[in-house]
Amino acid sequence: MTSREIVLARIRSANAAATHGAPPSEPEVPRAYRVRGEHSPGTSELLDLLTGRLVDYRAGVHRCPTAAVPEVIAGVLPRTARLIVPSGLPDGWAPAGAVTDDGSLDPTALDAFDAVLTGCAAAVAETGTIALDGSAGQGRRAISLVPDRHVCVVRADQVVQTVPELLARLDPRRPLTLVSGPSATSDIELQRVEGVHGPRTLTVIIATG
Repeated sequence: MTSREIVLARIRSANAAATHGAPPSEPEVPRAYRVRGEHSPGTSELLDLLTGRLVDYRAGVHRCPTAAVPEVIAGVLPRTARLIVPSGLPDGWAPAGAVTDDGSLDPTALDAFDAVLTGCAAAVAETGTIALDGSAGQGRRAISLVPDRHVCVVRADQVVQTVPELLARLDPRRPLTLVSGPSATSDIELQRVEGVHGPRTLTVIIATG
């Protein structure tokens, strides 16, 4: 059977069952996919893989010891940048003059900021994806989408290998934002345009412990 025939057959079956008051049968979903990788979270192999993926996506990547994170943050941000940060960042991460978001700023006000600094909930190396869930140190979704530059700190122990491992670390009830490089899209002529749905510049700082 073709895919079209399979879909139509399922629709007819569901309609027939509904007509007779019976719930439609649900096909069994195959779950034999790989649920974890061969590397433990935070290993050098995963950090190398994540770095490579992010560079492919045109993100800037810096790896440093955790103690050096404030220095690296200061180095990647222009001195005159207006910076907004969520509450709950580790002490010392936010440079002097950064504005802590209190939830009252609308998109127009947020657009006046040059950059946002956040942490993350987890990251997956195989796809180069970083997940934010709106908890402490990450803030509401708007602050990570409206400013033109996003600086995101990822701890080494937050980096897993596979998507199932990433999902196992996330709470689906939270407002999840998945970031794979700077915001970008392409038109029918494959002309890449950055900054359409979020920041045009993504800088990731990987804190190696």
